[in-house]
Amino acid sequence: NEELGATAVWGSQKVSQHGRGSDFDGVFGIWYGKAPGVDRAGDVLRQANASGTAAHGGVLALAGDDHLAKSSILPAQSEYFFEHVEMPVLNPSDIQEVLDYGLHGLEMSRFAGLWSGLICLADTMDASATISVDPGRLSFVCPEDRNPRKDEDLNRVLLLGNRMETERLLRDVRIPAAQAYVLANKLDYVAFGAIKPRIGIAATGKAYRDLRQALDLLGIDERKAREIGLAIYKVAMPWPLEPVGLSKFARGIERLLVVEHKRAFMEGQIKDIAYGWEERARPEIWGKKTPTGA
Repeated sequence: NEELGATAVWGSQKVSQHGRGSDFDGVFGIWYGKAPGVDRAGDVLRQANASGTAAHGGVLALAGDDHLAKSSILPAQSEYFFEHVEMPVLNPSDIQEVLDYGLHGLEMSRFAGLWSGLICLADTMDASATISVDPGRLSFVCPEDRNPRKDEDLNRVLLLGNRMETERLLRDVRIPAAQAYVLANKLDYVAFGAIKPRIGIAATGKAYRDLRQALDLLGIDERKAREIGLAIYKVAMPWPLEPVGLSKFARGIERLLVVEHKRAFMEGQIKDIAYGWEERARPEIWGKKTPTGA
């Protein structure tokens, strides 16, 4: 079922493939699979993402992850799968962001010509919340200077052709376009604490909510965070991590903590981004391991 569903959604982006007229400007698709379904549909999802999306279509791939294995054989973390097939992935921290990131994911998919992954964590999806569904509450900025649609090769209707060129477009044009979309729409931002922090924390998804709860239990509110020089950088898209906003936040601070569930996912990317910074601007980075390897 997972492969058949993904193949059908892949086809939804090819409504004009044979040059025939259509009653619709485009079709958007949403695919869902629990983590084992994400794994088994990997070949289709990889090819569909590389094949691209329609400018008036767009695709969301929802991954049902279960970190506590409440209804799964094993705990699951699908972010690594999305990185493996080179599909940008958004990680909402609550029900409101499931809606908001879903809408941004579709818009980013249309803009960048890639599918957008969305982590649907069991703890979040089993929750209840009062949210805003006002269609005017969000705005969508597509930075035209990074618009991949200007490249005619990207708009071809078939995946097949020059396969190496498909790979180049994916890595050199479309993935950077997804990062540019996140930057233009300020999806990553300083969500809590000091304006000029001494200690920074980077978090995404449910881990951000857990972090805020932990700080609350410690008695660290906004005022206290500003006093001690603490701030949280909230990441919407943990892969590919947008480097400009992160650099603006982290350069020059003393220590950067990376708080994330399960395996380290953002930590390695952050270290890669910071690798070229001059020593005085590069913070100590603490994640699953300390700078001394502990």
